[in-house]
Amino acid sequence: MGEFASGVTVVAAVDGDEPVGFACQSFASVSLDPPLILFCADHRSRTWPRIRHAGRFSVNILGEQQEDLCDRFGSSRGRKFAELDWTTSSWGTPVLTGVLATVHAEVHAVHTAGDHDVVVGHVLALGRHREDRPMVFFRGRFGLETTAEHAVADPWSWIDGWG
Repeated sequence: MGEFASGVTVVAAVDGDEPVGFACQSFASVSLDPPLILFCADHRSRTWPRIRHAGRFSVNILGEQQEDLCDRFGSSRGRKFAELDWTTSSWGTPVLTGVLATVHAEVHAVHTAGDHDVVVGHVLALGRHREDRPMVFFRGRFGLETTAEHAVADPWSWIDGWG
């Protein structure tokens, strides 16, 4: 699937008093009426059950210079919100400072699809924060560079632990 370029997001929620989130490249618009979106979450994720429990979540759309946020939320280690600049929206969902846009939603439906859940969210609000180029994941790396210098030896290697 490395030949398909995708945007990169951070799906986040507040479970109890603790913010949680994970990096996600499987995000899409589903419907305008009613407004629905989707993201996919790995069954092995420790974060997704907490987001599901919270009920409401945000999808923070990353800009091309926010690889640090992607790395932070793509890791299974550490407290991802520790010493991070973020706010809580009026919907109770996390907004990461500096992202391009945020979609606030509530869990509408969950469908099992292989080793992932397809999560359909009902959109509550949209927030556009700044103009910039989006972060793109393509051929196993960030950005659209396709020269040999930037090529990944095995473009399918990302599948082993990311998603």
